[in-house]
Amino acid sequence: MSNLKPFPKDFLWGGATAANQIEGGFDAGGKGLSSADMVAYVPKSERGAHSAAIEIDSQRIEDILSGAFQGRFPKREGIDFYHTYKQDIVLLAEMGLKMFRISIHWARIFPSGYDELPNEAGLQFYDDLFDEMLKHGIQPMVTLCHYETPLGLTQKYNGWAGREVIGHFLRYAETVFKRYQHKVKYWLTFNEINMITMHSPFTGGGIVIDRVPQAEQENVKYQALHHQFIASALATKALHEIIPDGKMGCMLARLHHYALTADPQDQRLAQWGNQQNLFFTDVHARGEYPRYMLRHWAENNVRIHKVLGDDTILKQYPVDFISFSYYMSLAVTSHEDVEKTAGNLIGGVKNPYLQASDWGWQIDPIGLRITLNDMYDRYQIPLFIVENGLGAYDNVEADGTIHDDYRVDYLRAHIQQIQEAITDGVDLIGYLEWGPIDLVSMSTSEISKRYGFIHVDIDDDGNGSRQRRRKDSFYWYKKVIASNGADLS
Repeated sequence: MSNLKPFPKDFLWGGATAANQIEGGFDAGGKGLSSADMVAYVPKSERGAHSAAIEIDSQRIEDILSGAFQGRFPKREGIDFYHTYKQDIVLLAEMGLKMFRISIHWARIFPSGYDELPNEAGLQFYDDLFDEMLKHGIQPMVTLCHYETPLGLTQKYNGWAGREVIGHFLRYAETVFKRYQHKVKYWLTFNEINMITMHSPFTGGGIVIDRVPQAEQENVKYQALHHQFIASALATKALHEIIPDGKMGCMLARLHHYALTADPQDQRLAQWGNQQNLFFTDVHARGEYPRYMLRHWAENNVRIHKVLGDDTILKQYPVDFISFSYYMSLAVTSHEDVEKTAGNLIGGVKNPYLQASDWGWQIDPIGLRITLNDMYDRYQIPLFIVENGLGAYDNVEADGTIHDDYRVDYLRAHIQQIQEAITDGVDLIGYLEWGPIDLVSMSTSEISKRYGFIHVDIDDDGNGSRQRRRKDSFYWYKKVIASNGADLS
């Protein structure tokens, strides 16, 4: 340990959330509906033990809006942060958080997405939230679009499938940059931008895929992604003009792939898996589409339409830093009869050297060090871990205590590997644990999949007192931050 470099003095320890998973107040203060507001809770018995909720189709949206579908929508409820943020910020400040990542719910600012003028009540809510954070010494990081595309844009343009959405996004981005220019320095454009092509175009881009002919669906996904890349570059340009010392990052769900065996076929599968994953940050950081994706598109008849000047925009306005989520690694193989496993966005095969979480995600702290080194070697710009955590079942004891040693063990092992990577020479800005307060799961709309240092008394059916309780991990993370990562005991 004596050979390890200490964490930088200005290292940003904190936590991360998303508006649709914590806020609630889905119809308060003039907010419009978003893609997240259309996601109903699906009991595990109806979706399998580890699978995510179903993709939203045209009929489901019609049935929800008409009232024909009667379900419960946990992302409309969140943990009621919209009304409790002052008390919750006090708890985060007690832990010592230096940064708290939130997202702005786009439909709270532009209720339809394409409105000409912003909703003042929505702007004021985030003004008040940032003031509360800053009062307690917590710096905000803001994600502009965290799986929260206004439903109006889905209805009018099929979400990001329509190029018109770029202009609406830029109006939204410029509005919040100007409004919060003295309060927010760190910004992200799209959360886990690889979601749109790798898992769910509705979640990632408000796209109802059954509106698109089957033969065109892959084209539409990549076309929408191109629109997001252009929007991100133009938002980066706008940020630098409006907030000269502002920093814009992209955000990737990093899914490091291992070959299960030394078979060259497995090695190639792993290489291709990593290329497909890093394709998104290649465009954001290098400002051009990589050659391997151009070949893949040519061989699979994928065509995207560019407007004159698009390539110049991508090249001129790359991001300032790369942020990513890291929960697990994946193993891949060309061999048959291998046990499969679940994962974040996509699954893989069982790695015999790793344990797994309650949700089947393989726990790989050393993989985080590998990821940090690989990404820094590739891009040579600052990195930021903006999501890392353990989703697990927690048990509240009779006296109200919650002993979550498993969460502490997970986080400790990952933070140790982060320090190894810093000693390797990686330029890392900070570490934000995912879900410092329990929240609604993105993939399953459960709350029983708990990540927090702070327990929220709500169950998967929406019952509970909403009471907040400090878990054992709360006190552990407080000690980690106070010692700047020196005390992980």
